[in-house]
Amino acid sequence: QVQLVESGGGLVQPGGSLRLSCAASGFTFSSYWMYWVRQAPGKGLEWVSTISTGGGSTYYADSVKGRFTISRDNAKNTLYLQMNSLKSEDTAVYYCAKGDRVYPDYWGQGTQVTVSS
Repeated sequence: QVQLVESGGGLVQPGGSLRLSCAASGFTFSSYWMYWVRQAPGKGLEWVSTISTGGGSTYYADSVKGRFTISRDNAKNTLYLQMNSLKSEDTAVYYCAKGDRVYPDYWGQGTQVTVSS
């Protein structure tokens, strides 16, 4: 069955960095666009970033552009999100998802990121 397992979250000070990983199984990872989406406390889902099947095209929300980098390793069936210059407003549960170039169709369970001094 399809599985997406996020890891790498935690508590970090403002200005710090974290690298999230998403281990994929149960489907042909290299055939799917992949997404990172987040949900801050008391707020709705916010799209963060998207990467194409081969990794050649990447897209970012304005709120993270220049600070976050999405990447993938199709040989390892793993998606990454490098987060630098973290701000308190980046505090959220981060989910990875698979889908087509327009919409995600399956989500992981999420990993908590807390940015606080």
